Amino acid sequence: MRKPYVIIALVAALVFGAYLLSREEPLYHTQSYVFGTLVDISIYDEDDERARSLSNHILQDFQSLHNRLHAWKPISEGKPSELGQLNSTFERGRMLTNISPDLVAILVDAKVLSVKSHGLFNPAIGHLIGTWGFQRDEFSAVDVNDRKIKKLVKSSPSMNDIVLENNTAYSKNSAVKLDLGGYAKGYALDLAANYLRKQHVNNALINIGGNIIAIGKHGDKPWRVGIQHPRAPTAIATVDLPDGWAVGTSGDYQRYFMLKGKRYCHIIDPRTGYPAQHTQSVTVLVAPQPANQSQAGVLSDVASKPIFIESPQNRSKAARELGIENFMVIDDQANIFVSTNMVKKLNWLSPNVKFATLQ
Repeated sequence: MRKPYVIIALVAALVFGAYLLSREEPLYHTQSYVFGTLVDISIYDEDDERARSLSNHILQDFQSLHNRLHAWKPISEGKPSELGQLNSTFERGRMLTNISPDLVAILVDAKVLSVKSHGLFNPAIGHLIGTWGFQRDEFSAVDVNDRKIKKLVKSSPSMNDIVLENNTAYSKNSAVKLDLGGYAKGYALDLAANYLRKQHVNNALINIGGNIIAIGKHGDKPWRVGIQHPRAPTAIATVDLPDGWAVGTSGDYQRYFMLKGKRYCHIIDPRTGYPAQHTQSVTVLVAPQPANQSQAGVLSDVASKPIFIESPQNRSKAARELGIENFMVIDDQANIFVSTNMVKKLNWLSPNVKFATLQ
């Protein structure tokens, strides 16, 4: 199945954008394409010229981050990304020096989150992601190489294999290949939100392919966004985002291919080496976090993956391990499960929605 990623991103943006109020209000809105998806920035109650300048700054930051953290595409011919250089060093069993301080901070944070998730969030499995064909711009069916997958799983690459000392890094396991695709969008949200607050912007909404963070309000109301239905180009529900809150959804409906009637998505279970197939989507809603912890944007990106991968009986435990109280799961049979706290925050768009509550 070949689906140009931009088309899917546009559909997602329309779903979320549909809940913004009319442009008759003082709302500046712009879109761009970064991180392989559509980026949507809305700034309320600012002069258009200033809002445009702020948005352009954010988009330039996003593009720079995308170039630096790209797992498989070089910045230009013969010039790998910063993450690509690190992966090459790991593969050769060497040490990379003078790593950017922000990349060190990212890796430290990602390691903490990986441990909390008991390895279900594992950015070190880049070789597995590539084997399944998800390190390219279009997704078509691949020949499933069971032997190679078993070998990669047996090599057990993990974030704990990476040693960071004084802005240098090396890996104790040459099988480690970093892919921060499940972290970078959330990190970018936090980066943008911090920048806007420092610029004294009081009201804004930033959406990177369905990972969204709110600043302030939209006029006298909270920002309202939609949660995409995993099997339709529409929203299944909406949520209101208070100041500093973030929401993120991981699904099997954007990056996937079909093979012999089975759907294989990009969310891979590191324990088996195979894509998780018992879940259609997971949405998490995250409150602002203390300064010394992973921030709301990052958690909105990361936390949905372990819940998606984990067995049905352990989903709530996976959420608790990452401090997530608000989440919704739609399984492969379209059954809906909602945490007790999340029930109060969902606005269903159909009066006939049935769901089970999770403790």
